[in-house]
Amino acid sequence: MFEYVEVASTSVDAVGYDRVARTLAVRFCDGSEYHYSDVPEDVYRGILTADSAGGYFNRHVKEAGFPYVRVE
Repeated sequence: MFEYVEVASTSVDAVGYDRVARTLAVRFCDGSEYHYSDVPEDVYRGILTADSAGGYFNRHVKEAGFPYVRVE
């Protein structure tokens, strides 16, 4: 189970991170949720501190091609 942190974004509602599994959990504003594998912790921290969490996510996670699964 992930402990989610809400972020400032029009597309991303909240993110969570599992340090052991290196899995990033992303809950979007539309209610969908995805888990991204092998994501470095600094990418998670970057989302938390970015001016635009959605923009950071797109550049550093989505465009980077991390494997993912939709869980909800």
